[in-house]
Amino acid sequence: MLIFPLINDTSRKIIHIDMDAFFAAIEVRDNPALRGKPVIIAKDPRQSGGRGVVSTCSYEARAFGVHSAMSSKEAYERCPQGVFISGNYDKYVEVGRQVREIFHRYTDLVEPMSIDEAYLDVTENKLGITSAVKIAKLIQYDIWQELQLTASAGVSYNKFLAKIASDMEKPRGLTVILPQNAQAVLSQLPIEKFYGVGKKSVEKLHELGIYTGADLLEVPEMTLIDHFGRFGYDLYRRARGISNSPVKTHRVRKSIGKERTYGKLLYRMEDIQKELSGLAQRVVLSLDRHQKVGKTIVVKIRYADFQTLTKRRTLDVPTDDEEVILRIATEIVDQVGELDRGVRLLGITLTNLEEKAHQVSD
Repeated sequence: MLIFPLINDTSRKIIHIDMDAFFAAIEVRDNPALRGKPVIIAKDPRQSGGRGVVSTCSYEARAFGVHSAMSSKEAYERCPQGVFISGNYDKYVEVGRQVREIFHRYTDLVEPMSIDEAYLDVTENKLGITSAVKIAKLIQYDIWQELQLTASAGVSYNKFLAKIASDMEKPRGLTVILPQNAQAVLSQLPIEKFYGVGKKSVEKLHELGIYTGADLLEVPEMTLIDHFGRFGYDLYRRARGISNSPVKTHRVRKSIGKERTYGKLLYRMEDIQKELSGLAQRVVLSLDRHQKVGKTIVVKIRYADFQTLTKRRTLDVPTDDEEVILRIATEIVDQVGELDRGVRLLGITLTNLEEKAHQVSD
């Protein structure tokens, strides 16, 4: 891997806006009787047989340890007095659209990350305002005045730091990380608070004795690359406040997929299933990153003679469940695969994508 010099672009003005407990806040807004109560957006486990996952919850529910992606059964055990609401995703999508309309009053450089958060590049903006902090305050004001909802904002010179800043003071917070302060902030930050560092990466970093940004600064670049590949390259720079990825305007993603070519042909089903498992895992990670679910699972098989077969199956409901994707992919290969021909390439792709309703940031 080529090692490029450290170039830190501090000229941009980036805002990260994150709506506060978005789904729950909309329900409280529309039903004032819920104000002050622990509202949990999930199927009531007493009526669903314990099935269901928490989309989000009010800050009153969080005081009991309830959080997004928790099973509704566990949420009830922690907060039996919680008000469970199945939710109205169409309504949430419409409110999300209204929030984005407010963003576009100030800039068209808007990169939605999910239904309730986005990055805005306001270096040059429609109102000619030089202060990104002022724009962030105006956006928060507009959202409250027009939609009776609150948002937290982070302001910095890149997306990575703006995201970290918006998480620092919630709800209704506004945090600024200036270029001269970035290193001090990152040095004190626990490594699990570094945006983009997942649970598995945290475990590996802890194994290397890395618990804070200060610890990360001490690790040579090649050591991080050896352990984490391309992500190690990014980690080295992020520890130094460097992340030059631009704000990208929203593009409709039609599919998410992963494939792999094998130097040694695959002939055995157990070997193929192992490879499908790895592909399914990577697809799910990408779905999560893009906040998508998909209804159609497409499996691609290329044989030794380069003949390629694709087979798809459409589900009744969209999914991002790794076990479901792997099971369907395995069934497809088992039904149509001709393993004695030798498999040169495998791929799994999800199409018919939709926004993920149950994974929102808070």
